[in-house]
Amino acid sequence: MGIVAPRSNTVDILHLTDKSWSPAAEEGCGMSEQPRARTAEGLVEGRRQGEHAVFRGIPYAQPPVGPLRFQAPAPVKGWDGTRQAIEFGPVVPQAGPTAETSIGNDWLTLNVSTPALGTAGLPVLVWIHGGAYIAGASSDLMYDPAALTSAGLVVVSINYRVAVEGFALIEGAPANRGFLDQIAALEWVQRNIAAFGGDPDQVTVAGQSAGAGSIAALLTMKRARGLFRRAIVHSVPGSLCTRALAEEVAAALAGRVGAAPDAQALSGIDPPRLAGELTALGVDLPGHRKSWGRLSQIGVAVCPVLDGVVLTETPWRALAGGGTGGIELLVGHTRDEFRLFSVMMGRLGTFTEDEAHTALELFAPAPDGADAYRAAYPQATPEELLELVYSDALFRMPSLQLAQANQAAGGTSFLFELQLAAPVSGGVLGACHSLDVPLVFATLGSPAGRHLFGDRPTPEVSAVSRELQRGWVRFATAGDPGWPAHLPERRLTRVLDIESKTLPYPEEASRRIWERHDPAPFDLT
Repeated sequence: MGIVAPRSNTVDILHLTDKSWSPAAEEGCGMSEQPRARTAEGLVEGRRQGEHAVFRGIPYAQPPVGPLRFQAPAPVKGWDGTRQAIEFGPVVPQAGPTAETSIGNDWLTLNVSTPALGTAGLPVLVWIHGGAYIAGASSDLMYDPAALTSAGLVVVSINYRVAVEGFALIEGAPANRGFLDQIAALEWVQRNIAAFGGDPDQVTVAGQSAGAGSIAALLTMKRARGLFRRAIVHSVPGSLCTRALAEEVAAALAGRVGAAPDAQALSGIDPPRLAGELTALGVDLPGHRKSWGRLSQIGVAVCPVLDGVVLTETPWRALAGGGTGGIELLVGHTRDEFRLFSVMMGRLGTFTEDEAHTALELFAPAPDGADAYRAAYPQATPEELLELVYSDALFRMPSLQLAQANQAAGGTSFLFELQLAAPVSGGVLGACHSLDVPLVFATLGSPAGRHLFGDRPTPEVSAVSRELQRGWVRFATAGDPGWPAHLPERRLTRVLDIESKTLPYPEEASRRIWERHDPAPFDLT
């Protein structure tokens, strides 16, 4: 039996939160003195949240519906008068069991939180949310930017097309439309962020999971060059598809709705229906194992495509091969990445020898990776081996190798591993995937934060939160998070725990197994 996780990746318990506007955010706001900013497209009016000015739901491209559906983002049209920017924009129809829904089709919007309007010249952080490329939204309370804004950053968060609308390979439509949306949002930042107190020459992009994978792709795309100076990536996924596999997935998806896998035919299908069919296809993936290989095991049917136009090769190959130059890059992953999904599937403590064998054969690097894992971890149980190879293949090694490739391309890479365990439920989640997000945003009191850290976070948890957030702010401001760069000679890594330390890379056994194997795209078997 394979490991199939339709409830996994970043479509997880951390997104089961209330995304509504909090009335407390408007306390003390005099309606006659609301903040305004003049963008290239028109005047926007936000709201005051404490000492900050907050703008929500600003369009950076036209709604991608009607004749614009499945096409590259079209430039947003300007407006006369003052546009209210007080509510989050609607999200694109999403897939997965925890997908958010909302009314409206103005999917391509962004939000700005700033401590100072006008020509303040502050560093800018652009947050790209995760969600396995099939879900997620900037409105998640876990992403509340208040703490980062209080630390002096102008924070921008974006919605972009996910699931079928953003990443299914559709004939007659550009591939990786979600990435094109992200570029359009970054172009908006270059045009307009100075009006919100930000410096367009000091832009840092940051993301976790699918957001981190998006940034890895942006590092290699010509259109994205010059749109940001630095990057922060947490838990970079290795999820990419070949064109051949993506075409088969699109044909299977289109067949479920009785349409051809092209833009004209699929434009006649309501977006929510397509999203629902993608969810169903994710559940049915095990039946495609003989032809779809590794993709059949991850519970998510669509991901970015090596289409030859938007993405010509994997980020690891592009950086290592000199196809693009390196930058200042902060990379991190958690120690127990896969544990979240084991718990969510209700499988913790139940994985069998056969399932471990399947995981090693499919996800350990060929030809002898399975034997290498058994040799490197001789005392590991089948379940421990399964979690190791999934954590490594899906997140840990793609993150490490992106840091290494960026350094080889002439950039400077900083690395951390989060080892602090989530204290709830007796620590069963360990240092799991997404644990770092409420820590860095200091949203420990959000629903997701309480689920992981309890109603009263310990002093140790609060200390790690402060250190990680301080590292982000220092890095976005000056390109240095506060610990040494990760260089080949010593591989220094900041280990965040009850007592944080700077050590050689702590997952050395896994690093050696993957040393000559960068993440390969999912392909037909």
